[in-house]
Amino acid sequence: MSEKGRNTTVIFNRKASYEYELIDSYTAGIQLRGTEVKSLRLGRANLQEAYCFVENDEVFIKGMNISEYDKASYNNHDPLRVRKLLLKKKEIVKMRKALEQKGLTLVPQKIYFNDRNFVKLDLILAKGKKLYDKRDSVKEKDTKRELDRHMKKYA
Repeated sequence: MSEKGRNTTVIFNRKASYEYELIDSYTAGIQLRGTEVKSLRLGRANLQEAYCFVENDEVFIKGMNISEYDKASYNNHDPLRVRKLLLKKKEIVKMRKALEQKGLTLVPQKIYFNDRNFVKLDLILAKGKKLYDKRDSVKEKDTKRELDRHMKKYA
């Protein structure tokens, strides 16, 4: 809980930083239904299989799983439906031009509630890592962890 008493649920895509190399980042709103927002507040979403695409000057997210809200009636939402992302026109044009380059993709990184209680999605424009890049990332993380352990021992 934040200092204002608001629920700032955060859902991460932990694979994103491991699988992709960050080039640029964006923050977008998501067009959601009421039961989807209630499920997000409970932290019942998954970004692991999600990806974004640009179509007709609009950006959409596909594969994001927001579980059905338990207390909803027949008005419940489809957990895997395609959802529209809310971005400025300049950002969409910039994304489309970048996506036309070979090997770049839009990957959702995290979902959170901002200070005004709106659902926001952080996107990264990324390039897929090669196997040796992934090994380097793991190696760097391990050495940092070892250094932190040694520093903690002498601190």
